[in-house]
Amino acid sequence: MRLTLCLRVAVLGLLSGAAPLSAHHAFAAEFDVNNPIEVHGKVSRLEFMNPHAWLYVDVEGEDGETVEWRFQLGAPDALLRLGWSTDTLSVGVEVDVTGFRAKAGGPVAIGRSFTVPDGSALFSGGSTPGR
Repeated sequence: MRLTLCLRVAVLGLLSGAAPLSAHHAFAAEFDVNNPIEVHGKVSRLEFMNPHAWLYVDVEGEDGETVEWRFQLGAPDALLRLGWSTDTLSVGVEVDVTGFRAKAGGPVAIGRSFTVPDGSALFSGGSTPGR
């Protein structure tokens, strides 16, 4: 009886410890380190949400059409530690963005750095390589 109880507790401990490990993903699971991007556009919105914040940037394509790019950032608490706030990048502000495209394609990437018109740079607080 005591052995059975100890075994159950041990199994439960192992299972509960494994759950958080599978809950998050690595950079390489979604983004392609061999496909860096640089875009210039205007901020359309910034969303602080867990587990990652998102920055949306309207970029004019080669054909003249506007494409809304979506950039994954770090967690809101990481951004706050880096000096970001919910109004750091206002709607309409022009930004130069570097990052890495999503493996799934489309106008989605993980942002690495964001340069604003005064030349100052912000960093994403995410898991991008080379930081």
